[in-house]
Order: sequence, then C-alpha cells, then structure tokens
Amino acid sequence: MSTIIKQLINKKLKQLSPDELLRYAHQYGFSIDKNQAKEITAYLRQNPINPFEPEERMKMFKELARITDERTADKAQKLFVEIIKSYGMEGLFK
Repeated sequence: MSTIIKQLINKKLKQLSPDELLRYAHQYGFSIDKNQAKEITAYLRQNPINPFEPEERMKMFKELARITDERTADKAQKLFVEIIKSYGMEGLFK
C-alpha cells in the first residue's frame, strides 16, 4: 500500500499546475506570485525529487527558498510536517 501512496504523491508533485499551486498557497496562507508558482512547478517537473528521503526534501526546500524566500520555505516545511502527521503518514517519511 505504501508504494501506491508514494507513487500518487510523486505523480501529484510532477503534475501540479501553477494555478493549482497558487490556490494551495492562498488556502494555506502563503504569499507567492504567478511567476514563482511557474518556477516552482517547473522545478518539480524537471528535477527528480524523492520527498520521502530527508536529503531530497531539504534540497527541495532549499530550492523553494531560492525561488521565494527563506520565510516561505520554512513555513512550507512546517506545513509539510503537519500534513504528514495529520494523515498519520510519518512511517512513509524518514
């Protein structure tokens, strides 16, 4: 089951659209603009990222900080952890 969940999460990251990312940003209180959303989604599509590995996640959040700012990346990282815990998926993420 965990393999299927991991595949779904990876697929969602690769298929995330800029408009969808902007909706999520608004929903969760992030401030990003259209160009940043385009750059973030392009990065996710073009770079193989395994969010289940700590080193890969850190790489992703560092890139997010480069595209946006440190504060936004920190907030995204905290939200990521909260979502993982709220769905009881800590076991999938190292």
